[in-house]
Amino acid sequence: MSAPIPSEQAGAARRGDWSTVARLLHYLWQYRWRVGFALAFMVGAKLSNVGVPLLLKSLIDSLAIKPGSAESMLVLPLGLLLAYGGLRLMTSLFTEARELIFAKATEGTARAISLQVFRHLHELSLRFHLERQTGGMTRDIERGTRAVHSLISYSLYSIVPTLIEVVLVLSLLAIKFDVWFAWITIAALIIYIVFTVTVTEWRTKFRKQLNELDSVAHTKAIDSLLNYETVKYFNNEDFEARRYDESLEKLRRAQLKSQSTLSLLNSGQQLIIAIALVAMLWRATAGVVAGHMTLGDLVMVNAFMIQLYIPLNFLGVIYREIKQGLTDLDKMFVLLEREREVADAPGAPPLAVSGAAVRFEAVGFAYERERPILHGVSFEIPAGKKVAVVGPSGSGKSTLARLLYRFYDVDSGRVLIDGQDIRTVTQSSLRGAIGIVPQDTVLFNDTVAYNIAYGRPGASQQEVEAAARAAHIHDFIAGTPKGYQTMVGERGLKLSGGEKQRVAIARTLLKNPPLLIFDEATSALDSSNERAIQAELEAVGRDKTVLVIAHRLSTIVDAHEILVIELGRIIERGNHTQLMAADGRYAQMWRLQQAGGEG
Repeated sequence: MSAPIPSEQAGAARRGDWSTVARLLHYLWQYRWRVGFALAFMVGAKLSNVGVPLLLKSLIDSLAIKPGSAESMLVLPLGLLLAYGGLRLMTSLFTEARELIFAKATEGTARAISLQVFRHLHELSLRFHLERQTGGMTRDIERGTRAVHSLISYSLYSIVPTLIEVVLVLSLLAIKFDVWFAWITIAALIIYIVFTVTVTEWRTKFRKQLNELDSVAHTKAIDSLLNYETVKYFNNEDFEARRYDESLEKLRRAQLKSQSTLSLLNSGQQLIIAIALVAMLWRATAGVVAGHMTLGDLVMVNAFMIQLYIPLNFLGVIYREIKQGLTDLDKMFVLLEREREVADAPGAPPLAVSGAAVRFEAVGFAYERERPILHGVSFEIPAGKKVAVVGPSGSGKSTLARLLYRFYDVDSGRVLIDGQDIRTVTQSSLRGAIGIVPQDTVLFNDTVAYNIAYGRPGASQQEVEAAARAAHIHDFIAGTPKGYQTMVGERGLKLSGGEKQRVAIARTLLKNPPLLIFDEATSALDSSNERAIQAELEAVGRDKTVLVIAHRLSTIVDAHEILVIELGRIIERGNHTQLMAADGRYAQMWRLQQAGGEG
């Protein structure tokens, strides 16, 4: 059964919206002064905005001056016109100042959360990354980062300003006219908000389904493209297209359902607004006819209603986006709360390397409790010596390297380096002391130079080229049109298996750690290159502690000790001569490989 996609995991751990808001405010708190200034500018913008209809009323009423006061007709409208234009300008200026002041807080918060999630994902165990589905998880992170912007934008730039404007307008209507104007407005607002929230809550399940199907479709597309060669090998382009189309069809249906419910929401909102506007204007018109309201009052009431209902028009969208933003942000916070299976002990010191001697003491380990991999494995690699591990696939050879890197913690026993239990030191110092050439080399979609220099970021070009020469790949790189600036493609697909492995060797040689792990380091090379690189690896590892996980036995005949492991247990140990003399499993493997031309 496949592991659930991260969005499903997040949904299962969904908490209250206020909890997510509180956590977002924690990040915003460091920008509290900017928040304060932004709110002040926002209040200024709304005061200016509310002043516009008041000035418009005065301007219209001033046009009704009695005949004979020509001077007033020239001066007063001009002053009101200038004031009207000034208020319009102040509204825009205050709004732009608010956005300028708060931009740093918004971008800084998004950056801080994204960086924290990125770091946390790198701190999670290998088990999490083997179970994850990259497409869905990256989509959740992308939506979570976007949610920071939308939540801050909609709450600070839409909800809060609208609330301030509603309070100001209701106060003015109640003071200047009879209280029925305020009551009609309040009733319309309540009905509008209740309808919007109710329908939006009903629509949320469709929106969630839409997002889940979007993540599934994205995951399938990414997974298929990452495995491009496998698709080609088995001529399954049509099969992949059908799988993707099935996801797209489900996504299309969900989008249609979401759009139809959105249309229902918008139509209901417009109906409520239209009824409220008619009621307000009917009462204002009646007031003008009765003589206790002026034409300017009528225009002012109409302008107030338009100013109120234009932002309310988007309340459904805003509410939906805020709810969705909270859901998306919560999914990212759930990733942040994912406990690290392998964590540094409190106050753990860095690893103190004096010779990099390695010792496994009765190590037991299982990826899954029902299927143990290692059973009480014990061996030692003396400082500066080379120990090789051989055995059939699935016997637990590569697991030794993963445990040494502390990608997992042992279930029983201990792994020590220079007498220090690796669980008691920092992971950073531990991994800084180890270099590995893996069997399956995966490269970054960048230049050859970048991938080699990844072994020691900041290394000079001369050092990168020296490492490439030692790995016997410099001539190949120099012979390409762009040299060390040649792009290697997604996961290094533009390079052959042997070329990728030599880049991995160069990368590890550049790191130059005291402890080396060669996991089938020359398995993808031809015989001539293997012999040349084997000589280089022997020279590089001469004064280092080396663990070799080997298939070709001819590459490990000089090892200090050879361990033969089967089904998670060491069944033979000794050097090449001793094991051949014992005529056991190792000798049998040696004869098979010699007879088969090294396999």
